[in-house]
Amino acid sequence: QVQLVESGGGLVQAGGSLRLTCAASGRTFSRYTMGWFRQAPGKERQIVAAISWNERSITYTDSVKGRFTISRDNTKNTVDLQMNTLKPEDTAVYYCAAGWTVTAFPKSYEYWGQGTQVTVSS
Repeated sequence: QVQLVESGGGLVQAGGSLRLTCAASGRTFSRYTMGWFRQAPGKERQIVAAISWNERSITYTDSVKGRFTISRDNTKNTVDLQMNTLKPEDTAVYYCAAGWTVTAFPKSYEYWGQGTQVTVSS
């Protein structure tokens, strides 16, 4: 069992930066692929980025490539999402998730956090 808690969301102006952190409990964190998803009002939940347990496989959705960076620290049981050059269209609730493969499909992830709101003003 893995429990996930996100932090670091907030309100930022366009062009600004935020760093999200997902803290995981459980001894098996290092075995999981970790993903960040987001869901805007009225839209489906979509992948933002994902990283494999050994960091050898990393993927980003096209709209955040070059702006966002996912990283993990298996000694601290954390996964971060550094978000730079934020745009109003990045506004959403951001969720951390744990699964077994690097995939864009939410149903492939087994555990989810409660989410943290990110709002980017224009």
